[in-house]
Amino acid sequence: MEWAWIALGVFILLAYTLEAITGFGSIVIALSLGALLLPIEQLLPILVALNICMSGYLSWRHRRLIERRLLLNMILPGMLLGTLLGYALLPWLDAGLTKQLFGLLVLWFAGRELWHLRHAVARPPRPLWLTRLITLGAGISHGLFASGGPLLVYALAGTTLDKARLRATLISVWFTLNSLLTLAFLLDGRLLPALPQVAAYAPLLLLGVWLGERLHRRVSERHFRLAIYLLLLVTGALLLWPR
Repeated sequence: MEWAWIALGVFILLAYTLEAITGFGSIVIALSLGALLLPIEQLLPILVALNICMSGYLSWRHRRLIERRLLLNMILPGMLLGTLLGYALLPWLDAGLTKQLFGLLVLWFAGRELWHLRHAVARPPRPLWLTRLITLGAGISHGLFASGGPLLVYALAGTTLDKARLRATLISVWFTLNSLLTLAFLLDGRLLPALPQVAAYAPLLLLGVWLGERLHRRVSERHFRLAIYLLLLVTGALLLWPR
C-alpha cells in the first residue's frame, strides 16, 4: 500500500493548493480522491490535523478580512452544532454507506458548480431560516467527513461578501471546527497513530500555499475550478461504483 500513501501526497498537494486559492476545498478534494485508495476513517485524522496548520496560518494572515458578525451570529452556531451531531453519528454508520453518502455529496456539489459555471446564472436570495438549516447540514457533513465546505459555500451564496472576505471567513471556520475535531481525534485515540503521516505530509502545505498564491495571480480561477469540479465529478462516480 506504499504507493497509495504516495498518491495521497499528490492529492494533498492538489487539495491544499486549491484551498490557498479559494478558501475551501482542501479536505473534500483530498478525502474524495484518497477514499479511492484508503479508508475514510484512516484519512480523516491526517487531513484534519494538516488543515488546522494551513487554516490557522491563513486565518492569522487575513484576520482583518474576517466577517466576524456573520461568523459569530450565524455560521459558527449552526456549524458547531452540526459538527457535534455528525461526529456522534459516525460510529453508527456502515463504512460502505458512509463512502456512498460522501460520493453523493461530491457528485451533487461538483454537478451544481459545473452547471453554474456553464450557465452563469444569478443565485436568488433565500430566507434566513433556510440558510441556517443548510449551515446545520454543512456542520453535520463536517462532523461525518470533515468536509462541510460544499454545503457552507452553498449556504453563503446569497450573501454580499466579496471574494476576499468570503475566503477569509471560510478559512476561519475550518480552523475553528477542525481544531475541535483534532481534539476529538486525540481523545478517541485516532490522532496519535496518524502523527507520523501528518509530519511527513506537512511540507506539502508550504508548497501548496506557495503554488496557490502564484496560481491565484496567473491562472484564471474559472478554468482552475472547472478542472477541479470535473475531477470531483469523476471521483464521486467512482466512490459510488459498486466494489
